[in-house]
Amino acid sequence: MFLEIVSPEAVLFSSQVDAIAVPGEDGEFQMLNNHAPIVANLKEGLVKIHIHSQQLNKEELNSLLVPLETDDKILTLQINSGTLEFNDNKAIILAD
Repeated sequence: MFLEIVSPEAVLFSSQVDAIAVPGEDGEFQMLNNHAPIVANLKEGLVKIHIHSQQLNKEELNSLLVPLETDDKILTLQINSGTLEFNDNKAIILAD
């Protein structure tokens, strides 16, 4: 699936990913390829970006994206709130 994370200041991430986990208003949930279309509000927490099968140059990533201590193929991004739209294997997160 393709993921794009946009903040008011810049595009923070834009690449193919294996999965994403987000802090939804009713709890954390994960999306894989071919997930049903969804629009959801996000609350404060960590967005987890699974990139196990991807070859990303970590030096070129935004400094706000931090690898998880226990698995460096999972990038994390702390958000205060946001909105997620997923449709046709493309996820867009508008993050604050």
